[in-house]
Amino acid sequence: MSGFIPNFPADGVITINRVILKPEYTIDDLQERVAYLCENVKTYHSDTGFIGGFVALNSGQVSNEGSTIGKAVESPLKGREALIVTFWRSFEDHEESHKSETFQPLFKQVLELCENGNEEIAYEMLWSGAAYSPEEAAAARKAKEQYQAA
Repeated sequence: MSGFIPNFPADGVITINRVILKPEYTIDDLQERVAYLCENVKTYHSDTGFIGGFVALNSGQVSNEGSTIGKAVESPLKGREALIVTFWRSFEDHEESHKSETFQPLFKQVLELCENGNEEIAYEMLWSGAAYSPEEAAAARKAKEQYQAA
């Protein structure tokens, strides 16, 4: 594991919420509600285990080079599915954050948007890494070529 996520401990926890928007809501609705929720977590839990996070929206693109389940042209959840990913010092810290009186009302407002309810899965980091610089990439290729046959 590398320092791809600053201050993320080797035994840290990643949580992932998958949100599928109800038809009557928009991405703007999601962004607004999640922004309030994320600001709350940063404000009240940065010193009690929260390390960082991000929200990603399904772009609709399907990698036919990286997928083995057929040759889909576009994801049917384009613009309706988002992942809310957070990084925590421990699972216990994460769970305590959800008990917060300031968190719960904002969390419920996000859940109102969800067609799929909510299931938040906790993961352990196995690996993370940033891309090499151009110089590092050239050196890595050279080393591979030199030692690959050995």
